[in-house]
Amino acid sequence: MRCRNGSLVTLFCLAAFFSLSWYTAWYRDKEYGMDSYEKQFLELQQRLFHAEQENQKRSRDLSTVLDEIKRAVAEKRNAFENHTVEEIKWKVLNMTSKLPMQFTSIYMFLPHLLGHEDSLQPNVHYGHGKTGASIVIGIPTVKRDKQSYLMDTLSSLFLEMSAAEKEDCVVIVFIAEVNAQYVNELADNIKNNFAQEIQSGVLEIISPPSSFYPDFATIKETFGDSKDRVKWRTKQNLDYSFLMLYAQPKGTYYLQLEDDIVAKPDYFQSIKEFATQQTSDDWLILEFSQLGFIGKLFKCKDLPHIAEFFLMFYKDKPIDWLLDHYLWVKVCNPEKDSKHCDRQKSNLRIRYRPSLFQHVGTHSSLAGKIQNLKDKDFDKRALHKPHLNPPAKLSTSLKVYQQYSLERAYMGEECFWSFSPVAGDYILFEFTETLQLEGYLFRSGNIEHPGDKLFNTTVQALPAETVKNVPQGQIDEDGFVQLGKFQNGIAEGKISSSLGKIKAIRLKILTESPVWALLSEIFIKLKK
Repeated sequence: MRCRNGSLVTLFCLAAFFSLSWYTAWYRDKEYGMDSYEKQFLELQQRLFHAEQENQKRSRDLSTVLDEIKRAVAEKRNAFENHTVEEIKWKVLNMTSKLPMQFTSIYMFLPHLLGHEDSLQPNVHYGHGKTGASIVIGIPTVKRDKQSYLMDTLSSLFLEMSAAEKEDCVVIVFIAEVNAQYVNELADNIKNNFAQEIQSGVLEIISPPSSFYPDFATIKETFGDSKDRVKWRTKQNLDYSFLMLYAQPKGTYYLQLEDDIVAKPDYFQSIKEFATQQTSDDWLILEFSQLGFIGKLFKCKDLPHIAEFFLMFYKDKPIDWLLDHYLWVKVCNPEKDSKHCDRQKSNLRIRYRPSLFQHVGTHSSLAGKIQNLKDKDFDKRALHKPHLNPPAKLSTSLKVYQQYSLERAYMGEECFWSFSPVAGDYILFEFTETLQLEGYLFRSGNIEHPGDKLFNTTVQALPAETVKNVPQGQIDEDGFVQLGKFQNGIAEGKISSSLGKIKAIRLKILTESPVWALLSEIFIKLKK
């Protein structure tokens, strides 16, 4: 009989074996002829032998399982030590490229991601996977109950960039929603409005996988905030972190913006020069706006650590509080007073003046919240542009807002601002004498209110004499001839000499507008 040493089964087996051998010898010596008992003992011996065989097999199986566990743990440890998660697969214009999303312990802070292989793989809707940029600009956007400012924000950013600056930049729009229909519609809308930027690779559009967000219903309410507000700020922390980790390998600096801002002319060059002119590399944040999380510039190499800190406390406090706490942890001495702490933080958080970005949104991404936040350091020079216009009698069917009258706008003293237009509304300029005109320029919206534009509005002229050969549909019953129409808030064009002298110019609104109407520039050009 074979028994393994060192186990309870083995000891039992040996004891039984010797007992059985002793009884067998005793019975044989005594020759009592008890065959039946001997047969039972032999059967017991056989069963014990099979039990030992099974014990050996299970021991081998347990040893194999333990080896597999050790190997798996070693692989996980190596993965975390290398600070990488499985490489992200991108689906971009039927092409595939790879970029690592570097992070060390995201599953510790977001355990709900375990078991979801694609939880950190963004859905890339449009883009070329561009890297090597000087500045990467991140813009998170969500569905708003009221007005969206995203298109105007992108227009402002790209309008103030030169062709060379676009080559040195990546703008990432992060649609922080999981409703596939909404995300796809918005992505296509952005693409249609900024096709050239998509094609050149300066603009990318991504969204999170549906498994990225936790169950917000279980989040604890803190600081007296409502359930909705706690959910809003918690999700915002996750959105910023996701966007930072995606942007990290794409460039040298990362600029955090929001989806309801406007930019100053030459902002890109100003940021780049200010960052490169810093005498020390110890800074953590360069601020180009004093509001919230707008205009904050980070070094891309710092983003994994910053995002990790945000994710560690994403349920607890708003993003701007967490950023200040991160600075406190870095440099503040608890044995010193608050003034000493502020001085230390000022070495890491450096302010640029005047501000390069202005917040223009009124309706917050938090449903029902109105926020009239304005950066007082932002230059307001470009709110309207004055021109010398010919004498005219002015009238409008629009309801004027406060002091922003049509007369003051025509004189170049202020912009014209009115409540939401409806179909049939008009703005009329009747000249005191008939004039030979060369052209016209009307600009709606301004740097602080870029969305308050004229939509579906035509520019018309009333000739002093009847004009022949006007195409059908280009002349109204009252004799006004269509000259052009507003496109992206601007109407500009020449006036043909075939119209002769002009008695009046009219802006005619054809459909209801979802926003207010603002004229920041009125220029009626006389023929020289």
